[in-house]
Amino acid sequence: MMRTPTWFMPAVMSLGLWGVWGGFQKLATNHMPPRNVYLVSALGAIAVVLVILSTSKLPLSLSAEGTLFAVIAGICSALGGLLFVHALSSGESSVVITFTALYTVVSIALSVILFREIITLKQGIGIVMALFSMVLLAG
Repeated sequence: MMRTPTWFMPAVMSLGLWGVWGGFQKLATNHMPPRNVYLVSALGAIAVVLVILSTSKLPLSLSAEGTLFAVIAGICSALGGLLFVHALSSGESSVVITFTALYTVVSIALSVILFREIITLKQGIGIVMALFSMVLLAG
């Protein structure tokens, strides 16, 4: 019997939550300006952070380099989220959500460049197909 990798269930749950997240963001932009949606939705993120912090063993194990990268990742995530809400406010959710989900192509390129990961032929074909879908969606 094949064992399920330890990353699989958290990844499935993440996929589901991000899918629902996009829908709720679109619903919110139907009732408020994008900037306000982003600010209010950040309260939900802060609530999760507070729960994690309250259940964490202190002091936190931090390093200068790890903290720097985490802060940069947070800034990228926050700015990307803000721009996502702006795109949703004026675009169709089916197109905007699918289009922005192609951020993985950027992540894959960075993985190859920074971490020297190898892309198989099958994966490469998938990436090309994803890029082609971007062209179809944008039209």
